[in-house]
Amino acid sequence: MNKTIIISEHGGPETLTLTDRPVGEPGPSEVRIRHKAVGLNFIDCYQRSGLYPMQLPAALGMEAAGIIEAVGEGVTHLKPGDRAAYAAQPPGAYCEERVMPAAQVCPLPDGIPFESGAAMMLKGLTVEYLFHRTVPLKSGDTVLFHAAAGGVGLIACQWARSEGITLIATAGSDEKCQMALDHGAAHAINYATEDFAPRVRELTQGRGVDAVMDSVGASTFEGSLDCLRPLGMMISFGNASGPVPPVNLGVLAAKGSLQITRPTLFTHIANHDTCQAMARHLFEKVLAGDVSIRIGQQFPLEAVQDAHRALESRATTGSTILTL
Repeated sequence: MNKTIIISEHGGPETLTLTDRPVGEPGPSEVRIRHKAVGLNFIDCYQRSGLYPMQLPAALGMEAAGIIEAVGEGVTHLKPGDRAAYAAQPPGAYCEERVMPAAQVCPLPDGIPFESGAAMMLKGLTVEYLFHRTVPLKSGDTVLFHAAAGGVGLIACQWARSEGITLIATAGSDEKCQMALDHGAAHAINYATEDFAPRVRELTQGRGVDAVMDSVGASTFEGSLDCLRPLGMMISFGNASGPVPPVNLGVLAAKGSLQITRPTLFTHIANHDTCQAMARHLFEKVLAGDVSIRIGQQFPLEAVQDAHRALESRATTGSTILTL
């Protein structure tokens, strides 16, 4: 049998339950993968709490790394014994082994440990689309990145530096601000002690930033609009502090014909070829040393409730993984 974490009802971390489930064999266009490490992300908390409702009972987890044990008919980019990693639908990564669609499972280079693979797929592919597939950004541009000491943020700081993009980071403590600076942010603002919008205006000599990348949501949204240059892009890609309230589109006009988008990774990786190309780009950044994956916390699979509590309390830095 196969140890798997499921929820039978929406709620707090206490709803996460360890159970045994059969695995089965892969059908056409599927693989069976034995996990070595599993990544944690805020989307897991949203699904568990019911912010993103699930059909219950449900397995959770969107990313992991491990070894391919079997492939179904039509799978040509992977074979048994291959190292692999993924960020993909449907949820179900919180387990020892699973059968899943093969399209978004990516060959993992030998030079990248399983732990890093599990920690970086959802976060790293998110950074890839934020910087390359959402709004045209080039060397010399400036972006504001909220929660920059988290798993996505620390990758973004490094990615921006490697592309010649000035990244202004925000974080909730002086320690986290220093971490963002250490990873490549040009400036860092502690939004627990300072109003970030006036500071961003000061840092940009009143011009504003080309784009805001915000996974925090409700508590940072309005201030973020005040940080943008005319025609700038507000990228809202998460809700860690709660959903963004309804927006009066007229405000965007009044603040300088601003643009706004609410992208998700899973739209970007729905196409197999695009997903594999994004993963190769991420792996290239890591293997070249442009991006290192900081794993701040590790929990055994059985301690997943504690892992969720740590994530939701904002007590984590970098990536968090479950080990098997």
